[in-house]
Amino acid sequence: MIKQIAHLCINTDRFEAMIEFYRDILGLPVAFTLDSPVDGTPFGYYFACGETTFIELFDRELSSKVWGGSGEIIRGSNISHFCFQATEMAEYHEMLISKGIAVTEITTGMDRSRQCWIKDPDGNAIELMEYTTDSLQTRK
Repeated sequence: MIKQIAHLCINTDRFEAMIEFYRDILGLPVAFTLDSPVDGTPFGYYFACGETTFIELFDRELSSKVWGGSGEIIRGSNISHFCFQATEMAEYHEMLISKGIAVTEITTGMDRSRQCWIKDPDGNAIELMEYTTDSLQTRK
């Protein structure tokens, strides 16, 4: 039985920019890193997204050295976006703007949740969603 999403894995050629975005801009804490057994260099970061859900970020070149293979970056996929559940959406929206992040206006979706959209440095679409008392996701 599936309980929840465990993690979303992103491979990148822009490791430092992606770390800065997820850690410093979005404010996700680093739960742990995966370090090279050869020299101790971190090649993977796990960013905590609540309870036991994570964004898993790997440097393409370094992870290929550790695990082998090309670690090829494939642009585009069947995943259109991922979504973070957020709170205090208006304040978070303003914080993103103050840090120079392009963010859409906050709207209410068909599911009756408040939402806005951003992109990470690799261009991955990220939805930020705040549940309301009318959100379909919270109805039982």
